[in-house]
Amino acid sequence: MKPQQPPRPLDGQEPNRLRLRLIVAYDGGAFDGWQSQASGNTVQDALERAFTFLLGERCPVHGSGRTDAGVHALGQVAHVDLPPSRIPLNAWEGALNGHLPRAVRVLDARLAAPGFHARFSATGKIYTYRVCNARSLHPLEIGRVWHVPSPINIEALRQAAEILSGSHDFAAFAANRGKPDENTFRTIHQIAVKRTGTILSLRFEGDGFLYRMVRLLTGSMVRMAQGKQTLEWMRSFIDSPSARKTSYCAPAQGLCLSRVLYGQKRGQRRPQAASGLVPEEAIER
Repeated sequence: MKPQQPPRPLDGQEPNRLRLRLIVAYDGGAFDGWQSQASGNTVQDALERAFTFLLGERCPVHGSGRTDAGVHALGQVAHVDLPPSRIPLNAWEGALNGHLPRAVRVLDARLAAPGFHARFSATGKIYTYRVCNARSLHPLEIGRVWHVPSPINIEALRQAAEILSGSHDFAAFAANRGKPDENTFRTIHQIAVKRTGTILSLRFEGDGFLYRMVRLLTGSMVRMAQGKQTLEWMRSFIDSPSARKTSYCAPAQGLCLSRVLYGQKRGQRRPQAASGLVPEEAIER
């Protein structure tokens, strides 16, 4: 009989390997999204090529979640299990950046806390969507915003944000990706609307988001704030989520994954360290 293999840990960490936790920023316009594809032109592909060059073997990189082609990130979080290496832990940030395209940078690389998993330890995410609401688009904002030259009522945006905040079935704001999501209930803790000059920013904080959900929310909110739909129209997607889906999807280039949240969930008094979650301050810079 073959000797029985010890069970793998729930976080999937390979034995005799160190788990490195990364914070990654990238210009999504240069890539076909986060997740590896046959084209090889994704952020995950670029990171895995850098690790292969430095270690001589492929090391899978696991992200906190996917971003679509054109979507940017200020604080994507990922992890990778490293074999024994001569590269010291404090040298990984520089080593990786020396072998990555200019459009992606590792902002932080350090040993992960015990039980940490970039995806399954996450308790929430913050996305920011930027809209340029001016007659002309400043050339330095190209690829960074959605240009909407017609007037947008910021108070109407805030009214829509109030309707959409909370725990709801967001099936009407989910695009299909192969097969429908089995569970379309999500909690949006806050949608903060702010205007600075010609730039409108919508900051979405939630426990998780469906495929293209933030872009569909933004597109619908802007449609209503332009006076082309009503608050009742917006409320109908929450009251009757299975009746129909919204068809207004904001373009990818205005969206940015700002931060991935770990540790204490809203309403909890203590971080869930025992279940593998790590305090947020240990993850975010």
